[in-house]
Amino acid sequence: QVQLIESGGGLVQIGGSLRLSCAASGRTGTTYAMGWFRQSPGKEREFVAAIAWNGLSYLYGESVKGRAAISRDPAENTVYLRMVSLKPEDTAIYYCVADEEYWGRQAAYGYWGRGTQVTVSS
Repeated sequence: QVQLIESGGGLVQIGGSLRLSCAASGRTGTTYAMGWFRQSPGKEREFVAAIAWNGLSYLYGESVKGRAAISRDPAENTVYLRMVSLKPEDTAIYYCVADEEYWGRQAAYGYWGRGTQVTVSS
């Protein structure tokens, strides 16, 4: 089992930036693909970004492309999501995900964190 703990959410001003962190603990001897999804009230879960197990390939959702950057620190088993030029529509609960085999835009990751709230407001 792997536990994912997100941090870094909160209230951010429109046009501001944030950095979310996700620390993986537990069975971390295996390398995982990791990523982020988000969900707002009344909306479907949305893919945000993912980074491959080797840290060399990235995927981004269309709504954040150009404004988001995902990275990982394998030594710390941590993945980061940095976003800039935040908009009110970025307001959501952001979930960290991980999987030993799957890497992609679908919500097929085996491990999910509990989420961290991000609110973008003036």
